Amino acid sequence: MSGGIFLIKENYELVRMEEAQYETETVFQKLLSDYPDLLAGEQMNPDSPRKWLLIAREFGVPGEEGGSNHWSLDHLFLDQDGIPTLVEVKRSTDSRIRREVVGQMLDYAANGIAYWPIEKIRSCFESLCEQDGIQPGDRFSECFGEGVDEEEFWGKVKTNLTAGKVRLVFVADRIPRELRRVVEFLNEQMDPAEVLAVEIKHYVGQGQKTLVPRVIGLTAEAERKKTSQSGRQWDETSFFEALTERHGEEQAQVAQTILVWAREKFTRIWWGKGIRDGSLVPVLDILGQSHYLITVWTNARVDIAFQQMRSRPYFDREENRKELRMRLNAISGISIPEDAIARRPSIDLSILADEEKLRGFFDALEWALEKIRQSTTDNL
Repeated sequence: MSGGIFLIKENYELVRMEEAQYETETVFQKLLSDYPDLLAGEQMNPDSPRKWLLIAREFGVPGEEGGSNHWSLDHLFLDQDGIPTLVEVKRSTDSRIRREVVGQMLDYAANGIAYWPIEKIRSCFESLCEQDGIQPGDRFSECFGEGVDEEEFWGKVKTNLTAGKVRLVFVADRIPRELRRVVEFLNEQMDPAEVLAVEIKHYVGQGQKTLVPRVIGLTAEAERKKTSQSGRQWDETSFFEALTERHGEEQAQVAQTILVWAREKFTRIWWGKGIRDGSLVPVLDILGQSHYLITVWTNARVDIAFQQMRSRPYFDREENRKELRMRLNAISGISIPEDAIARRPSIDLSILADEEKLRGFFDALEWALEKIRQSTTDNL
């Protein structure tokens, strides 16, 4: 095992946490289905963090057209672009993690692409929703935000499967050197498929548990090859041209007002590299650390960056994220669910076209900025 990490409690007590193994592979697998954010979608794509829709655990893979299931994939997820993400989980104590798991995953991908009907994937998702007591549309909103066209989304999934555009993810508490090199090699060579590993280390100490994910496989060469055909650098001009063309002058004017306000309140503006949608991200830099509150998109929506806030001072405490949620929900037309303070819920720009509502939105964010500054100063 490697060295420990340290947790500072509210009373400034320093707690050393030692790396530990997961009790069983089943426990490890359940963590991923319960907390998909452990797949570290923001590390896979910082410009457009991946969001995860769980389709099923132990998802069957046939070996022939119309045949019965020959294998069982640990997890099948879809991201917001409808890209099937195949996840296989192994503990580092399992000897199969070094070689056998690679062949196993390639079997799943090759046969899944060929023999998974979109109807089966959709049916499994709907069955999982029924089991969880939630409507499919509500689950979409929970994962991806409001306004998702479900039929269009399932069409994207079918297109991606047909094109072989899938993501293969090996998950373990420790990724051995041999597997890391294979993952990097495959990710550099495979196109349009993506091959990654996620190492999720588990630390315990004094009754506390911490999970630390790290994505492996994003080599410079792989990024160069994939970005050359999959991304674009957005800027202010291209962002507002796209927003105006797709959603009209009123929406673009709201975004322009947010940009003017953000330039006064934040350190800098970061323009994204999305394939279809551009993003405008105000960034507050304090003592070498970057803080994010919102992302404005050319799809006429604003994400609230609770997911990123969780790892930064002040908003790393749940009650403080709840307070920000309450302030935003006080604005008529905004209704962020209680369980969204660990994700990236979104708001329609059209809601903020009203001057009074936009002022309330700015007030809530300025309160948050002040709390971040105070918290950073207090910890000096």
